[in-house]
Amino acid sequence: MRLARPLSWFVAPSLIILVAAACGEILSAPARPSADLIVLHAKVYTVNPQQPWAEAVAISGNELVAVGSDNEIASYRGSNTKIIEAGGRVVLPGFTDSHIHFLEGSLSLDEPDLNHLDSPASIEQYLRKYAADHPGTGWVVGQGWSYDAFGHAALPDKALLDRVFPDRPVYLESFDSHTGWVNSKALSLAGIKRDTPAPPGAKIAHDPKTGEPTGALIEDARYLIKNLLPVPSPEMKLAALRKGLAMAAENGLVRVHAAGEPPLTFGDFYDVDLLDQLRREGHLTSRFYISKDIQPPVLKPADIAAIEKARAKYHDDWISVGAAKFFLDGVIEDDAGALLAPYTDHPDNSGSTQWPPENYQHAVVELDRHHIQIFTHAVGDRAVRIALDAYKRASQENQTTDERHRIEHIELISPVDIPRLASIGVIASMQPLHAYPEEGVWGRRVGPEREKFAFAWNSLLAAKAHLAFGSDWEVVTMNPWPGVQTAVTRQDDKGQPAGGWVPEQRITVAQTIAEYTIGGADLIILSQNPFEIDPHELSKTTVLLTMVGGRVVYQHSPGPVVTNPESGASKP
Repeated sequence: MRLARPLSWFVAPSLIILVAAACGEILSAPARPSADLIVLHAKVYTVNPQQPWAEAVAISGNELVAVGSDNEIASYRGSNTKIIEAGGRVVLPGFTDSHIHFLEGSLSLDEPDLNHLDSPASIEQYLRKYAADHPGTGWVVGQGWSYDAFGHAALPDKALLDRVFPDRPVYLESFDSHTGWVNSKALSLAGIKRDTPAPPGAKIAHDPKTGEPTGALIEDARYLIKNLLPVPSPEMKLAALRKGLAMAAENGLVRVHAAGEPPLTFGDFYDVDLLDQLRREGHLTSRFYISKDIQPPVLKPADIAAIEKARAKYHDDWISVGAAKFFLDGVIEDDAGALLAPYTDHPDNSGSTQWPPENYQHAVVELDRHHIQIFTHAVGDRAVRIALDAYKRASQENQTTDERHRIEHIELISPVDIPRLASIGVIASMQPLHAYPEEGVWGRRVGPEREKFAFAWNSLLAAKAHLAFGSDWEVVTMNPWPGVQTAVTRQDDKGQPAGGWVPEQRITVAQTIAEYTIGGADLIILSQNPFEIDPHELSKTTVLLTMVGGRVVYQHSPGPVVTNPESGASKP
């Protein structure tokens, strides 16, 4: 099973009765059995340009039976049919998060969260309160700090953490999960000194005057510390997953694509059996498609064997394993994204790749030969080109088609390469909230000319490329609506910058929702109509009801009225 191509909700091939192609009439059938559930008096957005709106839907089991007017769908009502009264609210296909780190994100829910703290002073104030509320001697692990919070330097220093936690080791990961910030205690435990070598493609930041480590560990230098962190127990993981699943249901996420972890001993791939346990218990409320990380410098037979073994066990519509994940470069904020030309503010550096390009190409060809879908993290324009070249080579050598290989992030792309995604059949897996106005460090790194092709959603869609949107949680919130707002406005919550950041790359609400949704009998009901409100209010949208596989897995109170035929009871 290879997923990620956004499909029109009501024209997915798995649906048994569809909207008639042009007129929206219900296809006739010899007999019309009653549905398990119907949604009435709704504004149903179908993601189908030929019939974008309807009033009601009927669902039986895991299948969408019909979509049409209230009168048409009312004919599917039987004595045992559950009724959801939408009250004129908007119904959408459930959202798919095409790039997420679900277990890591779930575990982070009880950790310090530095997102939205915009200065060293605000971070220190937050951490002092955390220290007072959580006394002890063990590790302090958190995430979310922004490079922009540290001004022109863009990197934090251990001195702040030493003031707050002089005796406890601390590891705080950046919002993009590519840089670690540690204190002196953590550096000491890891044995990191001024002469400690960094892993290939990584960097240990040093004070230019003293030569001492500053506490910033870039790219895989993070694992000098992360490999020392306590590994959570299965019970801790299950508890975290339950919290994460509840949050996903509340945010209308009906399917998630787990995008692989760097070299850790746990994660979505390694702990897939825990997801299966939750499914057997009846607690799995989102569908999972899972990839395995492939570590440089070469693809090993054991990597392919591990994926094929997991794929043989998990290949249904609730849990499916079938992809390989590469990290080809780093991020632009820390000068680790691989660029075709040097960084504007560091003309002696154009970034680097974590994989030798030839080794990466060989690995792609071999995985493609085994019909394993490939996710490649490629942020910079050089990394994007290397990935495109490798996918094209694999298709030519193996004579494969429709493998739906993906490039993750594509924060910067050369205009020459934009049409190649469509021609090669590569999916652009992108995360709109990463473009929450990046006029600080990011823009300074690439300069004004290349900045025109930052997060180039509109250019990619105009070139007929396939997009798939996600969050990259725990990097940013899993709530898709701030991402929807960013894609539509290219502005922050205060409406800045005026006119939008690279406004020519904005896309519409309809386009954005299409890139977040995929076919199936999964739906959500919203608190407001995203097509009618001020775009700067999109992030305030909340989900009132989430249905996955024909089952209501989340319901806000107050919200839509659900009538249970067995009891005759209704609840808001």
